[in-house]
Amino acid sequence: MALSRLRRSLLMLGLAIAVSVAFTLKVHAQNDSDHGKGLDIKSSYGDAHVGNDADPRETGLPVFPHAKLRRHDDSRNSANLSIFTTGFGIKLVVLNYDSEAAPDKVVAYYRDKLKKYGKVLECHQKDSKSDLNLSQDDQDSGKTKELKCEGDDSGPVVELKVGTEEDQHIVAIAPAENGDGSTFALVYLHTRGKQGDI
Repeated sequence: MALSRLRRSLLMLGLAIAVSVAFTLKVHAQNDSDHGKGLDIKSSYGDAHVGNDADPRETGLPVFPHAKLRRHDDSRNSANLSIFTTGFGIKLVVLNYDSEAAPDKVVAYYRDKLKKYGKVLECHQKDSKSDLNLSQDDQDSGKTKELKCEGDDSGPVVELKVGTEEDQHIVAIAPAENGDGSTFALVYLHTRGKQGDI
């Protein structure tokens, strides 16, 4: 699943924080025998976690029945990022799955599951290279921005979105590359400026 540009940017931000506060860090790097791969950073400036140890429960959504976490590309099957400072906070969870079910069945399932978070927006993309909406200026000013469809809103990839730019639940569903079944990503993004909690 794309979102890779955003994920790369956020990972670079996490690494930049790690380097800039290295003299006050207590770092715990998890290995394969722990609960997941990751890097935890604790400092007087804030805390950060970067890893592929995402838990689907953190998205607030169930996994579609019998779907399997993508394994063919281990570096892109999941991401778990948290950065908390006094002036900024972000929590991003992304998990990618394969399902034998047709895309329309996965869309119907998640359209229903997302309703508990509010009005579900259905968007269409030509490919899965979409970006999450993120506007720090509006967070600091106290304004919230509703989610909207980007581009010309056409194509085979369906994005179901609920929330605001500060608190987003997204499920992106696409036909499988081999034409049999579907692939989908569960995404949760929560951000805050100087005010607010995560």
